[in-house]
Amino acid sequence: MQKILTGNTRVKGENMRAASLPLSTHNNERIPPRDRLLAVAADLFYRQGIRAVGVEAIAEAAGTNKMTLYRHFPSKDELVAECLRQVAREGVERWQRYEAAHPGDPRAQIHAWLTEMAGIVTDGNHRGCALANAAIELPDRTHPARRVVEEYKLAQRKHLAQLCRDAGLHEPELLADELYLLLEGARVTAQSIGNVGLGARLLRMAEAMIAAHQAP
Repeated sequence: MQKILTGNTRVKGENMRAASLPLSTHNNERIPPRDRLLAVAADLFYRQGIRAVGVEAIAEAAGTNKMTLYRHFPSKDELVAECLRQVAREGVERWQRYEAAHPGDPRAQIHAWLTEMAGIVTDGNHRGCALANAAIELPDRTHPARRVVEEYKLAQRKHLAQLCRDAGLHEPELLADELYLLLEGARVTAQSIGNVGLGARLLRMAEAMIAAHQAP
């Protein structure tokens, strides 16, 4: 399995959601401040947007203060980047789960990915890809979060192309692009005109694309 990104801190939620962590200190005393700040920031950035959320709001929601936040993260930019690293790590773990569930079967791993993505785009809480959303909000390519986005997206596309190649599919690079663009388009569609029936259509179109790439 190709290693995409590494890191030590984990905050669950592919969509930068932290619903399992209450946003107050009442039941949070056993959660380390850094983890609490990451969970709260990820949730707020995803639901409200990166630029709309300030460090004061994050510190207050995490039941701490700006001094503590800056002790763990030198800037808001670095906090954003670390939140996105959590999302990227979860993406790596997802592919590892597919590989563990379907060892030596790249076609089944691709199908498992498509099935899970179809479920995600039809989730009523889904607000698109957190990494893509961040890229839109942060046009400066020197921003530390942009580097996280680009490295992960390129690595994921490379891994998908390798799976297509291992599955014996014709023009694996092109197929990886087609599947990737299909998913990105589905995520935008879910936000713009709704997700009714979207998951089923995503799977049907993806399977048609794969079938068209059966090696002659």
